[in-house]
Amino acid sequence: MTPSASRTWSRRGTTPVIRVRGRSQRRFSIAALCCYKPGERSRLIYRPRRHTDHKSGGRKSFAWTEYRDLLIAAHQQLDGPIVLIWDNLNVHKDHRMRAFIDATDWLTVYHLPPYAPDLNPVEGIWSVLRRTSQANTAFTDPDHLIRQLRHGLRQIQYRSDVVDGCLTATGLTLTTPHLQPQ
Repeated sequence: MTPSASRTWSRRGTTPVIRVRGRSQRRFSIAALCCYKPGERSRLIYRPRRHTDHKSGGRKSFAWTEYRDLLIAAHQQLDGPIVLIWDNLNVHKDHRMRAFIDATDWLTVYHLPPYAPDLNPVEGIWSVLRRTSQANTAFTDPDHLIRQLRHGLRQIQYRSDVVDGCLTATGLTLTTPHLQPQ
C-alpha cells in the first residue's frame, strides 16, 4: 500500500511530496470477508500474509489454499452456512478452489460481474483503512506497515456500523430469508 495523503501542509508555493521506497515490490496481501447475518452485528474476518520470498520469484499473493483456510476458519467462527459473494480474482476461480467449493455443503458461492468493485463491500473496507490508519503515514519498514494494517483492521473489526456502511455503499440489500434449522 502506498501512503495516501488525506491532509497535509507545506509552505506557500511548494507542493508537498511523500517519497516512497520500494513502491513496486509487493510484500503483503490481505484477504477479508465482510460477514452479514440478519439480526446480528456485522463482522470482518481478515488474514494478512507477509510474502518473504517475493524477490526470489516466490508467490506475491494468496494461494487458493490460503483462501480455503480463511473460509474454513470463517465457517467455524460464524457457526453456520456461508453464502459467499466473490469478485472475479483468478484464484477465486481456480479449478482446485471450485473443487473445494463443490465438496462442501455449507458453502454457496456467487461471483460478482466483471469490473464491479463498487458492488464489493470489502473495497469499502480498504477505502476506510487508507483514509484512517494509513493516511499521512510514511512507513519506516515492513514491520511498521503490518503493525499499522493490523491495528487499523482491528479498529474496523470492532465497529460493525462501519462494516454495515460498506454494505450500504454498494446499494445491495440483505434479502436472504432466515435459514430454518433442519
